[in-house]
Parts: sequence; structure tokens; C-alpha cells
Amino acid sequence: MAQSISMEGERNFTSVTMFVLLGLTDEKEMQFILFPVFLVIYLVTLIWNLGLITLIRMDSHLHTPMYFFLSFLSLIDICYTSSISPRMLADFFKDEKSIPFVSCAAQFFVVCWMGLSECCLLAAMAYDRYVAIGKPLQYSAIMAPGLCQKMVAGALGSGFLSSFVQTVPSFNLYYCGPNVIQHFFCDIAQIITLSCSNPFITQMIIFLVATFVGFGSLLLTLLSYGFIAASTLKISSIKGSIKAFNTCASHLAVVTLFYGTSLSVYMRPSSGHSKKQDKVLSVFYIIVIPLLNPLIYSLRNKEIKEALKRVMKRVTHLPH
Repeated sequence: MAQSISMEGERNFTSVTMFVLLGLTDEKEMQFILFPVFLVIYLVTLIWNLGLITLIRMDSHLHTPMYFFLSFLSLIDICYTSSISPRMLADFFKDEKSIPFVSCAAQFFVVCWMGLSECCLLAAMAYDRYVAIGKPLQYSAIMAPGLCQKMVAGALGSGFLSSFVQTVPSFNLYYCGPNVIQHFFCDIAQIITLSCSNPFITQMIIFLVATFVGFGSLLLTLLSYGFIAASTLKISSIKGSIKAFNTCASHLAVVTLFYGTSLSVYMRPSSGHSKKQDKVLSVFYIIVIPLLNPLIYSLRNKEIKEALKRVMKRVTHLPH
């Protein structure tokens, strides 16, 4: 949708007030199949992540830095998928999947905020695992509650500022049409290409911020794992080495999934881009990974299983 604007009384320009999303597929049969699948995924994601947050809050045995970070990872995942999934589900039943310009900007802002915050939080969690393995005797002193709170605040604050710096110039560009986004959400890479003004400076801002925050967080994460590997090699017993590895196996799996899928979307050369492949990968890191994260941390985690038993026992023994 466009709105006519008169300029100097000579020419008419049009300013885009709506974007049109093409969605996951335009095949009606596939839409009827995909809707219940993604509805179940979204509901299970909410239940798992909210349940994990509640369990961590309720059980004092889980009041440790690792689970403090994990509760915020679940909160970020809830906000991350909720910024896209409800609208995507509603769009399955719409012939024209239009989204207002301001709503598109808001969606991108939240997605970018949560995505970059998760990058920073994963780096903080990697440092926590390094201290736990490399300096176990000093762990409680180093990973004090005050430092953990500052690290989480830093992750969310960095994500917020980074997202703001990318959103403002991106949506201050002039858009006069076309207004069709070949995606199921407001993907900034596609939106900028629709601009009628020169997007070079905006693209440079996005690239620099994404590189500094995203790759900076990845570098810190890899650096922490380098120190973890060095500390593990110093452990004399094989059993001790395996135990040390198990303490960070879940986090390593989450990092691999998150960065593996997101980098495969945004770091491929434009000539190698396939819109269908991008949609599939985007579905994975925006919708599927928030579902998998709590499962990865819970299924093989004895502490969470024991905490769940304690909470269930406490609840069943409450006076009716």
C-alpha cells in the first residue's frame, strides 16, 4: 500500500505505508499442513521455556550462575519466537499478508534485539563454563551474583542498543515501492533492497554492528572454549576429562546450532542465495532452536530432573 505525496507541486512520489509478506508458501494444501505443525511448535516452546524458568525460580538447588543465565536464555527465546510466530500463524489464513510499516520496524527491532542479546548471553555462559572447569576453587568468588546480573544486563543492553542503531537508519530510508518481502517476517536484508534511496551507509552500519556484536560474541565464546580445552587437557584422569566436557556439552550444542544456522543465512554470497533455503534456515534458528534449547539443557541434566521431582513432590503434598 502506498500513500501519494506531492513534492514541490511538480511530481508525485509514493511512500510505502505497508509491506506485503509472501509467507512460507503460497500453496493452500501446504498451509493447512504447516499451520498445526507450527502452532504445536510455538505452544510447546512457550510451555518448555516458561516451565524451565519457573522450575529454576522455585528450586533453590538451581540458584547457581549457570541456571541464572539459562533462565534468561529461555526468556530471550520466548520473546524471540513470539515476535514472529503469532503473526506468521495468522498469515496462513490471509490472502494478502500485509504488515504496516511501523509494525515491520517493531518486529525487526525485537528480532534483532533478542538475536544479538542471545549472542552476548551465550558468550557470558561460555565464560561461566570456563571458570567452572578452569578455576573450580574460585568459581563462587568469581561468578558472584553481582557479576552475573551485570553480565545479563550487559547482554540485554548491548542487544538493545545494537538493534536501535540498526533499526533507525534502516526504516528512515525512503521506500516508494515495490513493497513485497519474499519472506515470512521482516527480514532487513530484503527490506533494504526495496529502498528507493541509497542504502550504502545503512548497510555499512548494519554490517559493522553485526560484526562487532555478533562476531565479537562468537570470538569470546570460542576463546572461552579454547581455555576450556586447555584446562581439560591438564586433568589427569579420563573420567575427570569426560565430566568436565559434560558440563559444557549442552552449551556447546546450543552455540553450534545458533551460529551454524544464522551464519549460513547471512554469510553466504548473494549469488548463492536461495529464497527457499533462507526460509527453511530462518525457520530453524527463529522457531525451532527456541524449542530445542530447553530440551538440550533438560533431557540429560540430572540436576533439572531432580529439581523437577522435588517441585512435583512439594506440589502434590500441598494441603487441598
